[in-house]
Amino acid sequence: MGRMFTVIPQDTFDGLQLEAGVLLTDFDPADPEVVDSAIVCATTGGISISATPEYTDLGEDVDNVPPNMKELKSDPKWTCQITTTGLGTTPEAIRLALGAADITASTGKIAPRSALNQDDFADLWWVGDKADGGFVAAKLINALSTGGFSLQSTKDGKGQVSLEFTGHVSIEEQDVMPIEFYSMDAPTATYTAATLTSAGFKYGVTYYTRSGAGTTENPYVYTQVAKDAVYDSSKTYYVKSYS
Repeated sequence: MGRMFTVIPQDTFDGLQLEAGVLLTDFDPADPEVVDSAIVCATTGGISISATPEYTDLGEDVDNVPPNMKELKSDPKWTCQITTTGLGTTPEAIRLALGAADITASTGKIAPRSALNQDDFADLWWVGDKADGGFVAAKLINALSTGGFSLQSTKDGKGQVSLEFTGHVSIEEQDVMPIEFYSMDAPTATYTAATLTSAGFKYGVTYYTRSGAGTTENPYVYTQVAKDAVYDSSKTYYVKSYS
């Protein structure tokens, strides 16, 4: 007799999350482009995303009530975190690790402060690839570093910074828990010609040029334009969107 229950779902491969993924300060699941300036830093040892509920058993001190009676379970209190080990020591990476801190650009100084500002809280994204070409993402809402800054250097090695970010509920949206998850199928890319002038060639926008004839034998190939490229009026530039 065969093993009836020694099986796995047929779509197991498609749902696998691959590699460590990346930490981003900005991301749009509807337009899943990774902008280099949005990458927090390189990491090592992987990235951990957690959403842990805390329940109170309101019947634990009541006579004759068995443990974990569902009707007496309180609403959950969520602790949502992203933790990893970073390899970046840019001013912004250090400021993020400190949490309440300021950068003096002219001197490269990053200094912690005794006052916490509301703009110290900012959304943080983790995005990772799926085996089917899609992606998995977690948005940590109102994230703030709660682990502080800890740099460990090693002989003949790389300095490593421990990073711990915690999501926070806002008083303005008290029913919105501080984390969201996305599991998206492989998006379909659409390229649209952009109407540009040299003045409209915007830094930070990803443009593409096109080669090929759009036939089966010679399909279109879109090549990303370098970030520091100079506008060339003889070329047609394209922008990419997803559906």
